[in-house]
Amino acid sequence: MQATLIRKQAPMTSSADAAMTTLSELSQPDFIARLGDIFEHSPWVAERSWHARPFATLDDLHAAMVAAMHGASAAEQLALIRAHPELAGKEAAAGTLTEASTDEQRGAGLDQCSADELLRLRTLNAAYRERFGFPFVIAVKGRSRYQIMDAIEARLQNDAQTEFTTCVGEIGKIARFRLDALFA
Repeated sequence: MQATLIRKQAPMTSSADAAMTTLSELSQPDFIARLGDIFEHSPWVAERSWHARPFATLDDLHAAMVAAMHGASAAEQLALIRAHPELAGKEAAAGTLTEASTDEQRGAGLDQCSADELLRLRTLNAAYRERFGFPFVIAVKGRSRYQIMDAIEARLQNDAQTEFTTCVGEIGKIARFRLDALFA
């Protein structure tokens, strides 16, 4: 009989794990500079999540950031929702979207809308803003422009509190997609 040699291997660390170690060691200003754009025009989320260090995983970082968002006042959450651009709206037309928003909207094909689709989308955006007082927010990754327009129509039937809660949840999803892209 031949003896089988079993070797213990050191656990492999991913580049994301190494990045979390480095990120956890940053000063608060450097941390905010690195992650301040994860939540649209709202660096306060990164500022508040810095205190949850160290982050062992990307899941830990995301959870801390989402907890900071949920721990904010209703007024701060509303400002966060309002910091999001309308889909294929004025900012997109003017080229003033953040790089992340531009990439996300392009990925959903919103930059390829026909004139009729653009009219439908802008009409839905206006109806949504009129009804709720803030822009429609949805994590567009993996969705087509048609699915997005259908989602606006469906969500127009919700009450204001449901939509507020839904938007905050969608912002958490957007943040995860942005973190995944940043630490890919």
